[in-house]
Amino acid sequence: MEPVRPEFVPDSSLSRAEMEALQREVAADAEFVDRLPFDSAAVTLLTDPPDATGSTQSTLTAEPDPEPTTETEPPIIAGVDQSFLNKTAISAIVALRDGEVVERTHAVTELSVPYIPGLLSFREGEAIVEAFGTLDCEPDLACFDGSGRIHFRQAGLATHMGVVFDLPAIGIAKSLLCGSPQESVDNRPEGWRTPIESTDAVDCPDGTTIGYAYQSRQYDSGNRYINPLYVSPGHLVSAATAVDLVAALGGGYKLPEPTRLADSYADEVKSTLSDS
Repeated sequence: MEPVRPEFVPDSSLSRAEMEALQREVAADAEFVDRLPFDSAAVTLLTDPPDATGSTQSTLTAEPDPEPTTETEPPIIAGVDQSFLNKTAISAIVALRDGEVVERTHAVTELSVPYIPGLLSFREGEAIVEAFGTLDCEPDLACFDGSGRIHFRQAGLATHMGVVFDLPAIGIAKSLLCGSPQESVDNRPEGWRTPIESTDAVDCPDGTTIGYAYQSRQYDSGNRYINPLYVSPGHLVSAATAVDLVAALGGGYKLPEPTRLADSYADEVKSTLSDS
């Protein structure tokens, strides 16, 4: 899978000012509206009972219409996550269709940019682009470990990569980069969500909904608490649909299944490289 907008591919040789300028160009081309090639309301995660080892088997599928009028294939949903080893980045992609992993691929590149909040795509983008270059299938949606529109310049990792490949994309972050939750996120029950609104730190009008805090999992007892995920549209999807999809793709874990599997695969590759 090759970039559709190669002029937007992250270039680590740019100055910080040039990187930020490129992000603003990416944001101007991003579409935070629903233009998905499938019915988002039909996407579900089917979770089978635990097996004898206590493992839960989860599958992604598109729930069939009780009276289908046309033959449609379930969407391919790709999870994308990164791992790091010394001065290298490992980008892993796991693609699923109808409950089955249809492809796993990865790329390993040297890191040339340190971690700078707001410039993650320039640190990890090269490995991600290379990993997509080895992907045979064409995803209908990509879920990224990182932010989308929840970003100072509305161009987080999911937005940047979504625009580069003109691919519907969602950003799923474990911490909030910017913006303000409409309500407190502390100690919320599983399934709870609240909008994340822009502030004057974000390049859009104050009060714009740029994503959601979503409580994907929570402990039953009140002694420990799981923090929410921060879900935002990357490209060709709205904020409300993005969080609906993440909820639909959730299993028995905090992360939705596509990025959970990509995270596991990235660690698997990292372990192999460490042993070699």
